[in-house]
This record gives sequence, C-alpha cells and structure tokens, in this order.
Amino acid sequence: MTKPSQLLIPSTWTLPDELRMRLGTSVGRQRFMIAGKNHLIVAHYVPEHDEVQRRGILFWRDTSGEWRASNGDPGKVALMQHLDRYAKRIEDFDQLESKADSADDYLPILEGLAPIVRSTRNLLDVLEEARKAITEDRSLIDHRDRAYDLSRTADLLYEDAKNSMDVAMVRKADEQAQASHQMALASHRLNLLAAMFFPFATLGAIFGTTLTDNWSWSQTPIPFLLYLAAGLFIGVFLTTFVVKPSKQRRD
Repeated sequence: MTKPSQLLIPSTWTLPDELRMRLGTSVGRQRFMIAGKNHLIVAHYVPEHDEVQRRGILFWRDTSGEWRASNGDPGKVALMQHLDRYAKRIEDFDQLESKADSADDYLPILEGLAPIVRSTRNLLDVLEEARKAITEDRSLIDHRDRAYDLSRTADLLYEDAKNSMDVAMVRKADEQAQASHQMALASHRLNLLAAMFFPFATLGAIFGTTLTDNWSWSQTPIPFLLYLAAGLFIGVFLTTFVVKPSKQRRD
C-alpha cells in the first residue's frame, strides 16, 4: 500500500521512515525536521493569491551532507534557486507597484503580495532553525540572509502598496466630493432659474389664451405690464423660498 507521504517524496529518495511518517498527502506548513543525521526542509513554492492549497517542495540533506530537491533542481543550488523564484515574483510586483495609479491597480498587487509576505516570513524562520541545527553547512547562513532580505522587501513593498492605495482612495473620494459639489451647485442654479421663470410660463399659458380676448383693455400695454409685474413678484417669492435654509430640528 502506498504511504501518503510518498505523494510528496520522489520515488528515488531513501528518506528514513521517521521523516516519511511525518509527511501527509499535502505539504502543510513550512517546517524543518531532523531524524538522526538526515535533515528535511518542507517549503512552499511561490504562492498565488487564489491558491486554496499550497504547493510543496522538499529539500533533503542526507547523512553524507548532500542536498536534494524534490523538484529535481541540482542539490547544491536548489535552495538558492528556490529563493530566486521568490525574488523574481517580488520584483514583478515591484514593477507593477511603480506603474500603479489607482486603487484598482493596487488591489491585485496587495492580493498577490499578502501570501508571499507570509510565506517568506515563515521560510526565514525555517532556514534559521536549519542553520542552528546544521552548523557545519555554512551555505545555510547565506540562504537565511537571503530569505531575510526577501521577507523584508516583500513586507516593505506590501506596506508601500497599501499606503499608496489609501492615498489613491482618499484622492478619489476627494474628486468624487468635488464632483458632487459641482453637481449640487448646478442643480441649485437650475432650481433658481426654474423658480424665477416658472411664474412667467404659468401666467403666459393662462392669459395667452382666448380667455382675455373679450376684455376691453386686453389690447393695451396694461395686461403685459401686469404680467411682468406679477411674474416678477411671484418669481422673487419662489426664489427666496428656494434659497431659504431649512430649519434644523433640535432635540
């Protein structure tokens, strides 16, 4: 029967059963394990923001001090190449961040960086633990230092993107507030014009019909003057009513 751990461990590896039994069908968290003189680093590939389950990669140091990687990378440089993949992804996000201009641009950057920030931080802890356990392997110091740089760079880039998105959102909100103010001002002006000229339109519609044809003074300038005076009076009254501030209700 195939053991669950064999789904992660290459078939060519002669990993001790003590380490095999500590691995399941999924990679789980990043960690460092020891069994005698065998050392195993369980790490994650560069994560994607929409990944439901992390993809795992194993680094095994056997009793002779030789490193092996489960993805087939050369043992001596496997860890460095693993870190290089993180560095490349962080650099890609750095370029995207430098071109971002709006909140919509920053959101996918933050979504992509968030799992990388966590993963590099955890990877740093794992490599630090491995460095303390394998004191004779000086290359782990370089890997640990590289992981520290990546973790710090990813963290700073995430904070910069988050701050820039906050600024972009504030700027967008200010632009929307100004646009709303301009719309409210234009609407207010239209209300004033309507209040001023609505009485003229109403009076003109009423007295411009045949209703006044039989009036004895309808052929004189008097009706027109009365029309202007009444329209102006009512218009001023309505305009004053429109611009009058509403009383605030007091508790």
